[in-house]
Amino acid sequence: MTNTYSGFIAIIGPTNAGKSTLINQIMERKVSIVSHKVQTTRTRLRAIKMVGNKQLIFVDTPGVFNPKRRLDRAMVGAAMAAMDDADAVLLVVDAQKGITQTVRDLCEKIKNHQNLFVALNKIDSVEKNKLLPMVAELSGLSDFKEIFMISALKNDGVKQMLKSLADVMPKSPYLFEAKDASDVPDMLYLSELTREKVYKYIHQELPYHINVVTEQVETDKDGVLEIYQKIVVQNEAHKKIVVGRGGEQLKKIGTAARHDIQNQWGVNARLHLFVRVEPNWENVAENYTDQGLDFK
Repeated sequence: MTNTYSGFIAIIGPTNAGKSTLINQIMERKVSIVSHKVQTTRTRLRAIKMVGNKQLIFVDTPGVFNPKRRLDRAMVGAAMAAMDDADAVLLVVDAQKGITQTVRDLCEKIKNHQNLFVALNKIDSVEKNKLLPMVAELSGLSDFKEIFMISALKNDGVKQMLKSLADVMPKSPYLFEAKDASDVPDMLYLSELTREKVYKYIHQELPYHINVVTEQVETDKDGVLEIYQKIVVQNEAHKKIVVGRGGEQLKKIGTAARHDIQNQWGVNARLHLFVRVEPNWENVAENYTDQGLDFK
């Protein structure tokens, strides 16, 4: 009988280090929201990757930053909590930004974990002579089993990294089905796809404190998916930005999100978007629990 191995890997790191891009590259499809706007990942997304007879369960955490508001605190709390039960921790560091104080603080927080790894990401954008000093500094910050030099965007070094992570997975029955998958609920995944498009088209003008809620999904008699979502903003000024002149911005967001949904799921879909002003949405418990965050 073939032995099976299964374990959790917490992916942590500063905001915009490339964690979500790395998860998407590992899974060879989009499972995590990617945006140039910081602090976009909110959920503790699980992505399951089979490497031979070893099951790697990645937990893509929110980026770690200095929390100022309730949503910020919940996101950072989720990132820290993900490490508690992890069999391995993968710290993703942006080589373009170097070893920042946030990275140093994170190394201090995780230094007692038995299986620590670093993915020095975006190495394709940095001169080679600058990489070795970063590796040397990281080596002195914690007892890392291995420091990988990768480009998540170009898929350089990712395969070897997966092999090394698989080697530390504990002997265990598979905790999920033995196939590559993500366990993000469908309604939340649909919301995340649309939220990504909001950030894509309204990058500078809008704070990241918005929410997208999938309220209803139906299949009509022709097999077309009818999806109803609300984009929640905090005030009328933000609503005007999202809607745009003559509804042009909202139409652009909706079209891009619909195409993404159709491509990801292989279905025909109609996406109905509505913008709602809910000034107090950050203080509503269900807006956190729906995203796998703790409401405190």
